[in-house]
Amino acid sequence: MAKRTFETALGKLEQITEELENGDLSLEKSLKKFDEGISLVEYCNKTLTEAKAKVELLLEKQGDIIKSPFDELDHGDQELS
Repeated sequence: MAKRTFETALGKLEQITEELENGDLSLEKSLKKFDEGISLVEYCNKTLTEAKAKVELLLEKQGDIIKSPFDELDHGDQELS
């Protein structure tokens, strides 16, 4: 079995979402897909949490860079001074 990556997990999750939204699956198949989707979401969240921790560690090693939570970062909605 190929090693799972964030990108493949996210792609599979998108595929499952489309299949569930389409509504052509039986209840049993829908529940199996939903269960698989939950597993993929958990994997993706774990992977993102680990990546965030690595980024924060790298920022701390730089010393002069201020660490701030991702949700407080500027997303380009405002002009930079």
